[in-house]
Amino acid sequence: MTDTSTTTTSTTHGTDWRAWQQSWDRQQEWYMPDREDRFRVMLDMVEAFCGTEARVLDLACGTGSITARLLDRFPRAVSTGVDLDPALLTIARGTFAGDDRVTLVEADLTDPDWPARLPYDTYDAVLTATALHWLRKEPLRVLYGQLAGLVRPGGVFIDADHMIDDTTPRINAAEEIFSRTRRDQARRAGAVDWAEWWALAAKDPVLAAPTARRFEIYGVHADGEMPSAAWHARVLREQGFEEARPVWASPSDTMLLALR
Repeated sequence: MTDTSTTTTSTTHGTDWRAWQQSWDRQQEWYMPDREDRFRVMLDMVEAFCGTEARVLDLACGTGSITARLLDRFPRAVSTGVDLDPALLTIARGTFAGDDRVTLVEADLTDPDWPARLPYDTYDAVLTATALHWLRKEPLRVLYGQLAGLVRPGGVFIDADHMIDDTTPRINAAEEIFSRTRRDQARRAGAVDWAEWWALAAKDPVLAAPTARRFEIYGVHADGEMPSAAWHARVLREQGFEEARPVWASPSDTMLLALR
């Protein structure tokens, strides 16, 4: 694993990185019980358009959830993970230490020059999940233009995220009530939510310092937006992709594929 971050984060040999990865997955599944299904469809689309030896950019990679599943399914693929979160990158570095297929880059996606930090000029696929809703519409529009320059002709950008359709308020309200009830039931059964997971990370000897830096960067949550899938598809086409449409959806989320 290559690390091109601007800061050096030591990894402690005694830290159980697999356990941290699993705890992150369980916390995310509290919000998205169908999370593994979206990853499966995402990788189906990678195979359909790019084959099994793809060069992938894991955008806003976090702990490397997409990269881990990519390499499990396609051992000859390579992945570049990019993120700004120092705590989640610490877990990713520990998880993929020694794996030459993985390069991790610390970069701010709102920085105009972030693509210059990547090890490759082009990628077969750019993949991201539950991350870009942290951005507002205008920075996201700019990012889509940058991605159009990074994805090779015939390659794909795939985003699975919260995409709210404001034209269906009654459906949205019913889905939110159902999901909130299900989350409450899971909490009573012992599930850990976002805030509790970060509280645990703040107490860990290895993750405490990067967790503190993480909250200095982001605060509790970034002031992003969740436009509809139609908005995303339209802007992706405006910014240089030839086709864009949903390839998977849950009651609350959509996976959009844009073809370069």
